[in-house]
Amino acid sequence: MSPPDFAIIGPRRATEEDIDEMNSLFSDAFTDRYRRDGLAGVRVPKLNPDIWRYAIRDAAGGAMLWFDHDNEMVAFNLAHSSGVEGWMGPLAVRPEIQERGIGTLIVSAAISWLKASGVATIGLETMPRTVQNIGFYGKLGFVPGFLTISLTREIVAPVKEEYGMLSSESEGGRVEQLAKCRALVQQTLPGYDFSREHELTFDLSVGETLMIYDDDGTLGGVCLCHTAALAENRTAEDVRVLKIFAESAQLFRRTIRAVESFACEIGVNQVSVRAQSGQVEAWTVLQRLGYRVKWTDLRMTLGGFGEPPLEGGQVMFSNWEI
Repeated sequence: MSPPDFAIIGPRRATEEDIDEMNSLFSDAFTDRYRRDGLAGVRVPKLNPDIWRYAIRDAAGGAMLWFDHDNEMVAFNLAHSSGVEGWMGPLAVRPEIQERGIGTLIVSAAISWLKASGVATIGLETMPRTVQNIGFYGKLGFVPGFLTISLTREIVAPVKEEYGMLSSESEGGRVEQLAKCRALVQQTLPGYDFSREHELTFDLSVGETLMIYDDDGTLGGVCLCHTAALAENRTAEDVRVLKIFAESAQLFRRTIRAVESFACEIGVNQVSVRAQSGQVEAWTVLQRLGYRVKWTDLRMTLGGFGEPPLEGGQVMFSNWEI
């Protein structure tokens, strides 16, 4: 790998004190990306600082920043590991110094960090219409997989589905329930562990963990969803599903209905789901429930670090965005 032709300093670990500068760089870089894709009128808003807090704490040592010699932030990349699942995002380079090797440097740094963390999957998502991005990641060893399809549904009538909430448990009860959630996922996907994401969501009050039980009282579905507004200075607009696991398509349907019921109870009338298109039964459930497509992203994984297959009708959506 040749070095970038623009001297930068880093990486340095991101902290919450960096949020304002990261937010400005994020907005500028993604607005520029849309402009170059022909969408000159789109201005990407800054993110809710609480969402940045969640992302920085979740990434921990994988939250990396780079600076120029004037100590101005020029790039960042947040690499996350959930047990053996690793992914990166968001990542951005200051628009005026893009295409000078810095993107290669920050993605390579995240790959190295994730490999050192012992992950088996290394992934990211990019806009499928942006052929430059796909080509860029392809040169770094990433291969295209399924689409991640963002769908939404407006809740126009009350929905009733039974579920448990992690926030309703005592401290000891939360530990016990998180262990059950972890065990449920690991029966199908050994080594996957979303405990940190569940705990951060509770600690930062940005969402909820919902638990769905089958007829004999056994945990059969779990969903991590966020309710905090995604954009800065806006009110909550939807309940966003970040992680969802269900042992069958039937339990997946009940889990989605539980998310809708939860949305009704907190006074939010929209649910957003980012579905991996390879999971056909889950896609069929969402279509029959009336979910509508809003956006698509291309899911890419590093060669040799792909996603494990699901067997036996289980459903697993793991969001690779914040």
